Amino acid sequence: MLAFLGAIICIIASVHPAGTAAPAAATAADNDSAAAALLPAADKGLGALHGPAEALASAGPRLPGGPPPPPLFSRFVCTPLSAECPATGPGTGPGPEELLALRSAAAQLRRTALEQKERIRMDQETIRELTGKLSRCEGGLRAPPAGAAAVPPAAGLRAAPRPGTMGHPPAEPPAVRELEEAVRALQDRIDRIEQELPARTNGSAPTAPALARDALHTKMEQLEEQLLSKILTLQKERQAANTDRNQHQHDIEKELSSLQNRVTELEHGPQGYSPPDAFKVTIPVQNNYMYARMKKSLPELYAFTICMWLKSKALGGLGTPFSYSVPSQPNEIVLLEWGSNPLELLINDKVAQLPLSLKDKAWHHVCVAWTTRDGKWSAYQDGEQRGAGENLASWHAIKPQGVIILGQEQDTLGGRFDATQAFVGELAQFSVWDHMLAPAEILALANCTSRLQGNVIQWDDQAVEVFGGASKGSFAACEEGRKA
Repeated sequence: MLAFLGAIICIIASVHPAGTAAPAAATAADNDSAAAALLPAADKGLGALHGPAEALASAGPRLPGGPPPPPLFSRFVCTPLSAECPATGPGTGPGPEELLALRSAAAQLRRTALEQKERIRMDQETIRELTGKLSRCEGGLRAPPAGAAAVPPAAGLRAAPRPGTMGHPPAEPPAVRELEEAVRALQDRIDRIEQELPARTNGSAPTAPALARDALHTKMEQLEEQLLSKILTLQKERQAANTDRNQHQHDIEKELSSLQNRVTELEHGPQGYSPPDAFKVTIPVQNNYMYARMKKSLPELYAFTICMWLKSKALGGLGTPFSYSVPSQPNEIVLLEWGSNPLELLINDKVAQLPLSLKDKAWHHVCVAWTTRDGKWSAYQDGEQRGAGENLASWHAIKPQGVIILGQEQDTLGGRFDATQAFVGELAQFSVWDHMLAPAEILALANCTSRLQGNVIQWDDQAVEVFGGASKGSFAACEEGRKA
């Protein structure tokens, strides 16, 4: 190709006539247009092919005897070309057919150069688009925005080689081959990412791990429901077992108390008649299961007097000689001495301290009286008033249908005893009136000169039950009092 271009240049240079200026100018114009077709758009003169413009003067015929023209150097080749062209001179120039062929060849070369330039520009744009698409796919695996033009898969810069000038294919520069290889590599990467993209981005389709996780959660929920059902069943069974055990314990304690009473009767031999109130309840050990219970409850009261005989055997406080509990209030009426605290009377959780001393392990007659009017109260020991006061649960009515326990303090209705608050010793003649007794009546009861019975609760053998090892024994109030 380079040799062919050099021949064309030589032919153009040889068409200048030696003696005529006008034909030389016309021929030079034609040669210049033919040479310009071989140059890029930015270079319009022949100096772009051969160097300085003055060198064109040497392209004419050589004068006889003159110095030889200097050699011309082409910008397309690295070897010098001779300025001489064959068959120069008048009458030997190329004919019209040759000039037409040369012009056609020059125009075809120019079109080929423009087409290659345009194709290179299009290939560059394709590479930029493919590179942007690869960056989006690798960076966020995001789909192209709506309305964006799809980039067709690049199969290379050229699908098939095009024929070059004069039937010869143009030489392919190394840069173009490298560009084709880069485009093919980018296309392969894009194809791989697009194949993997549906599996990554399709979040609506359930995958195998998601299905396994859902199945595991369902199984866990079923197991939790089964476990909860089993727990509820076990709780019901335990409640039923506790109820049966309490009933069984109650029956055993009742039988034990009956046997113990029978043994006591056999040990003392046959006895004569004794009144139903001539007995005492003995609680020998401080615990939370020995106690006595009154079978009868209290009505609604606006005043009361409670009297009894007591003999404490405790090393510390007196404990709880009696307690009355109702469903809504476990401390409706309580007589309590616990630890280092003084003896206290509780009514509806309100407290009054009683100045009584009952720790000498002797029999004492004790009475407490109260009225809802102004909450007045008074306390007696051995027939003498030791203390009195007001504002103890004023205008409160004692609630009915409760439980009376002797020897234990109730935290709930009829139960939940505390061993540290238990009474240890003996007690008898527990009676309740629905009014405040006069001091003289209380003194007569303490001196055994009166047989006054409580009009609400009477001390009767058939009205008292003992549990947990507590026992009943004979008791004569005045005889026991004199012994003390």
